[in-house]
Amino acid sequence: MDPMEAIKQTYYQECDELLLAMEEGLIAMESGEADSEMINAVFRAVHSIKGGAGAFGFSILVAFSHVFETAMDLVRSGKLNPTPDVVKVLLRAGDKLSDHVNAARNGTTGVDDVEVKAELARLTGADPEDTGVPAPAEFENLAFAPIMIDIGDDEPAAPATPVWHIRFAPQAGLYAKANEPYLLIRELGMLGAIEVTADLSELPDLTSLEADQAYFAWDVLLRDCPDRSKVEEVFEFVSGDCDLKITEEATAPIASAISAPGLPSLDDDEPVEPAPVEAASPVAETQLEEKKAAAPAAAPAAAPVAVDVVKPTIRVDLDKVDRLVNLVGELVITQAMLSQRLLDNTQQGQNVSVGLGELEHLLRDLQEAVMAIRTQPVKSVFQRMPRLVRETAAQTGKEVRLEIEGEATEVDKTVIERLGEPLTHMIRNAIDHGLETPEERVALGKAAEGTVKLSAEHRGGRIIIEVSDDGRGINRTKVRQKAIERGLISANGNLSDEEIDNLIFLPGFSTANTVSNISGRGVGLDVVRRNIVDLGGRITIGSAWGKGSKFSLTLPLTLAVLDGMIVAVGNQTFVLPLSHIIESLLPKADDVKPFGANGMLLNVRGAYVPLVSVGRLLNVPGASHDLHNSVVILVESEGVGRMALAVEAIVGQRQVVIKSFESNIGRIDGIAAATILGDGRVALILDIDGLVAGCREGAGRPIDYQQALGA
Repeated sequence: MDPMEAIKQTYYQECDELLLAMEEGLIAMESGEADSEMINAVFRAVHSIKGGAGAFGFSILVAFSHVFETAMDLVRSGKLNPTPDVVKVLLRAGDKLSDHVNAARNGTTGVDDVEVKAELARLTGADPEDTGVPAPAEFENLAFAPIMIDIGDDEPAAPATPVWHIRFAPQAGLYAKANEPYLLIRELGMLGAIEVTADLSELPDLTSLEADQAYFAWDVLLRDCPDRSKVEEVFEFVSGDCDLKITEEATAPIASAISAPGLPSLDDDEPVEPAPVEAASPVAETQLEEKKAAAPAAAPAAAPVAVDVVKPTIRVDLDKVDRLVNLVGELVITQAMLSQRLLDNTQQGQNVSVGLGELEHLLRDLQEAVMAIRTQPVKSVFQRMPRLVRETAAQTGKEVRLEIEGEATEVDKTVIERLGEPLTHMIRNAIDHGLETPEERVALGKAAEGTVKLSAEHRGGRIIIEVSDDGRGINRTKVRQKAIERGLISANGNLSDEEIDNLIFLPGFSTANTVSNISGRGVGLDVVRRNIVDLGGRITIGSAWGKGSKFSLTLPLTLAVLDGMIVAVGNQTFVLPLSHIIESLLPKADDVKPFGANGMLLNVRGAYVPLVSVGRLLNVPGASHDLHNSVVILVESEGVGRMALAVEAIVGQRQVVIKSFESNIGRIDGIAAATILGDGRVALILDIDGLVAGCREGAGRPIDYQQALGA
């Protein structure tokens, strides 16, 4: 790859992170929960995107981000009040900034930002076509002369204490991140009158200059600012990219302030005539300490601002992580084979067994550490949804508030990458079909603004993601009628509420009366269910008419490894995911009851659950179908219920490596994946959710598991 192209890819990755931080800050501003640091984070994100765009020559991106940056600068300085109307403009600007980044990534320029730039210009009073790229010629001599900047009236400032001596020496990294020292000095000037002296002692000969190094430093005397923390806040963003020293001088009256040659006043558009200024004499550090000791009555210097230690991170190619995960999986298989061979040779010594046990513990620790590399918070997916909500609400003319919970919940990166499309369909569906219009909600006694809630949590070794709304709920009468009209069900079919709700997942089903760019074509929720099932998960619905609906996605935390119980059925071995198992038991004869034509029920402490023979269900050759003499494993499926599975024996509990076969064989109902056991045999991992759902729906037909084994 071209080196410059590789750098661009890194910039795009950084932009994705910055856009997420910006979105988080803007949403906090919208809800009134943003503090000054959150607002500064939004400003820094826009500023950093602009700086990188300038380095790569993305002039259109620079032009838009400059206008956006100007507005955020006014907000953080308190000159622009972040009212709801202002925040709405900033949110739209954030959406357009994301579009510009994507356009730069894809090499296109078709982003219509004229309206948003005009709105930003009205907020800031600036020219929307001002890109802010060229540096003003008046600033060229800023580094070469001692200057004093007066921010305020023409009258000399009154004596004030204390006087801060600030030694500011930028490092090369400060410039590499598109920071401008003059802006920092200008912010100091907003705190009080300043006297600035440039230190050029480190400036080498012209022939020795290196473009990517920093040579200038500045000594600044700041008056009229009693709070040291305000001074430190100015440099907070660049604290790691500069040498900074802030000391307190004795009280001294300030001389008449003048502007630097050619430097425009911040309060007046007219330039001030230059005048000679004597360079400030640096005060020795030892003298400062003596003055502090001799003047205990002086205001003590504020303690340095605590800075969180940023943990170093590294970007790793996902292919490398996948290879590491696969190697660990093979290591786990090898360990299982060794265990099996030692068990087969009982005359082996105890020391070998002890050492093998230690190896097993170390492998588990290693595996957990490796899998942690792949896990990411679902925040990266959840933070795309606020923009989707705003756009869909605008298209439908509805007022919508999005609530997000559990965005720190971690899950396998592969799962996260495939969550975006299902969540997009579900949220658009909740707004378009679920929520009423503001007029309808008010007439029903509800708030005009509807609520869509998106949440995630870990539960029972799996991740549960829920999308709920407080809208009208599912109109089961209308759903049933539409299904009959489209020939999806028969007119005399007797369906339960749960079965009617699940009709909306059928291909081609839609209750929309007209086709729009949001809904009406009958594609969406069927895609959602297919994607979730492909991930080894399930989707369930809960709805109450007039109160709203809730869609629950149950997904595995990882697609690589699971803890399972190995069971024997006939001449075959299967694996049951441990996260679904409640208990195992030996049923008594009077606990097994017949139900219907072919069904059986098991009495578990007064509660009856369906009892199914795994051998009969999977049509395993040589399997025993005697339920009274079987080992029963009670399992539970998220949102579907419990079931008792009868097997012939429990072999043991073991961690197994998941080997997917769908790409070669295709999906088989009731079978989730395969694994390799310690003796080298292939065992199938049962899909508990699929088995329970299929049996409850009355499928009852044997599953051709031998297809998965390649028989």
